[in-house]
Amino acid sequence: MSKCPFCDPKKEEILFSNVYCYARYDGYPVSPGHILVIPFRHYEDYFESSSTELDAFREMVLQCKCFLDATHHPDGYNVGVNIGPAAGQSVFHVHIHVIPRYEGDMENPKGGVRGVIPAKRVY
Repeated sequence: MSKCPFCDPKKEEILFSNVYCYARYDGYPVSPGHILVIPFRHYEDYFESSSTELDAFREMVLQCKCFLDATHHPDGYNVGVNIGPAAGQSVFHVHIHVIPRYEGDMENPKGGVRGVIPAKRVY
């Protein structure tokens, strides 16, 4: 069994942290500045998060947005979580994607996160 890539992060990987979670750049970014928000506690399913962890995630996502606004100047954001293999989860340690979006990064971004099922993106 392979070691979870999100447990025991290296100090130099951590952009920000609070008591419950930390933020780091995604190793396979969708766009420049793509950040992951990851709880220190190891568990798979976002819906198993405590209310305290959910508050900490929100705080961290907002901190990431402020950081990305100042450093990358995106035109928008996608924020999301993959929960379970059917939804594309490939690392089974909860993590939230904060994906900066830029004008022109795709021809027609209409539908946003609906694009997880390409035929359902445009409506």
